[in-house]
Amino acid sequence: MRHGAAGSRRMRHGAAGSRRMRHGAAGSRRMRHGAAAEVHRRPKPAGMIYHAFTQKEAKEFDVQPAGTQRAQAFVKAFLKRSMPHMSQEAIEDQLQRKAVVLEYFTRWKRKEKRKKSRGLSARQRRKLQLFDIKPEQQRYSLFLPLHELWKQYIRDLCNGLKPDTQPQMIQAKLLKADLHGAMISVTKSKCPSYVGVSGILLQETKHVFKIITKEDRLKVIPKLNCVFTVEIDGFLSYIYGSKFQLRSSERSAKKFKAKGTIDL
Repeated sequence: MRHGAAGSRRMRHGAAGSRRMRHGAAGSRRMRHGAAAEVHRRPKPAGMIYHAFTQKEAKEFDVQPAGTQRAQAFVKAFLKRSMPHMSQEAIEDQLQRKAVVLEYFTRWKRKEKRKKSRGLSARQRRKLQLFDIKPEQQRYSLFLPLHELWKQYIRDLCNGLKPDTQPQMIQAKLLKADLHGAMISVTKSKCPSYVGVSGILLQETKHVFKIITKEDRLKVIPKLNCVFTVEIDGFLSYIYGSKFQLRSSERSAKKFKAKGTIDL
């Protein structure tokens, strides 16, 4: 009986020892967790930022965020580029006193030279025969309506050809008027074959008159050394071809001198 009681006591002591070991292991685990907790709970080292400062914190610790520095650098570079003739001190002084109007530099674009379209030369016009009147069109009757239009044009230009109209006024108007369609005749010439030629003026150049006669013949009469007469409503006007060697477009701006002459 005694041996049985002693065995049961030993078993109890063994169970108690195993419980103590378990508690010891649990305690060692708790100590480890505590040490880990202490490691995590250590204070953060000074000078390290783990979140962005608010405006109040930045003002309190006198810290400028990186964005402000970039903005200041951009503004300085922009002002220097916009006002290159001013120093940095002058720019800062001007910014503190008044507003600054930034200069604007335009990029000069190269103007492309446009090629002017030139008209045909005199040689090209002659080659193309632009002003040549075809033989089938050289008929006096075809140009009678042109003559009627010209007479109405002169009447309007002279404010009506009345009997009391001064001949000097009509002469001055005719010298600058367009004579295409006028009835013109040669009264004097150094070449006798030209005298007496009469017809409707079809073309006028600087040096010649082209006239279509009643016989349906196209005559080319030089202005030089010839005297022409123009008749309209009973008025006769004399034109000295040697003083008349101008294009019709040039005559409208030329001032003719009223001087008598005996030269052809």
